[in-house]
Amino acid sequence: MRPSRRSPLLASLILFAASASFCQSDDVGQSKTPPAGSLAQRSADGAAQPPSAPIPGNAPRISKQTRLEIIRVFETQLVYARTAFPMGTKGLQLKQGVITPNGVELEQALNLWGPAVKPGDPAHISFVQIKNDHIRFEINGGPVLRKKWYQHVQVSGANGPVTQTQAMPQTNAHGSCLDLYFDKYVPEMTAGQVRDLLYPVLDFKARNKEQAYLDSVPPKVKAAIQAHHVLVGMSQEMVLHAKGKPPKKVRERDGETQYEEWIYGESPADVDFVRFVGDEVVRVETMKVDGEKIVRTEKEVILDHPSDKEAQKEPQERPANPPSLKRPGEDSQQGAGSDDGSTPRPIVPLPPDLPPAPNGPGEIASGR
Repeated sequence: MRPSRRSPLLASLILFAASASFCQSDDVGQSKTPPAGSLAQRSADGAAQPPSAPIPGNAPRISKQTRLEIIRVFETQLVYARTAFPMGTKGLQLKQGVITPNGVELEQALNLWGPAVKPGDPAHISFVQIKNDHIRFEINGGPVLRKKWYQHVQVSGANGPVTQTQAMPQTNAHGSCLDLYFDKYVPEMTAGQVRDLLYPVLDFKARNKEQAYLDSVPPKVKAAIQAHHVLVGMSQEMVLHAKGKPPKKVRERDGETQYEEWIYGESPADVDFVRFVGDEVVRVETMKVDGEKIVRTEKEVILDHPSDKEAQKEPQERPANPPSLKRPGEDSQQGAGSDDGSTPRPIVPLPPDLPPAPNGPGEIASGR
């Protein structure tokens, strides 16, 4: 029997296939164990980073290198607001987690100057300035309009020099600012520690506007918004996040109370009627497809309204007593009346007639 010439070729093909399969299995094994750098990046992208260590009380003053690093990290960064920022040079102040102004003062500033940023809105840190005892962060261009470098350039021509400021239209500043205060001086710290200090007002971990707004509301409201459910006691902003913009709005009057009703849905589907008095949901009516009518008027969530707290404090405050020249206890001893008319004043008798003085007008008249 004559040996076949195909056997060496067949043997080489078998050896090549075996080596290829060995290399493929080796690549698969290597792919299952990625390098440490990729794992760190994945954990940084997917999982939330733990909070940074607190700043020690005996920390030294901030160094020049740390100043430059904080300015480089935070300037031109896009974050999400957790509270409303009023426009103007005053802005907000943050010290030890307490925001100033707050409550009624913040509402008055928002009504007077208007909001530069609302809760959940993206905010752009346009300028960072480190001073002696605080760090200033300017939001959305800041309260003062700053000139760009090209606005200082002058172009000379036949009609004289022309600056870029004259050629460009002037716009008003619509930004705000945030001052992060410390006890004595700005201490040495990292960028992560600064983010933790700014968390009451700015969210650096939110990925979108919706997530930033949900982190700023109570847990019950957050669950209702995620379920697209309206609760009695919500605000208009919360309803917009839960149901979106209403296709139809109706304004009516019930006696002396004027209300606004937002209508969601159309028949033959379920229809929701959300009634607002001011900025608060007072009634939710749902018409089912089968004709069932569900009405909810009892408050399901209670939000903090600073105006209500101030209204409760007003009746307890007594006005100061009017100024008086009387001594303490003089009214009770003599029974004198008060100035407001609640107690009648005593009748004081007129003095008796006195005889005319000598060489006075009485003697002249009698002599005539």
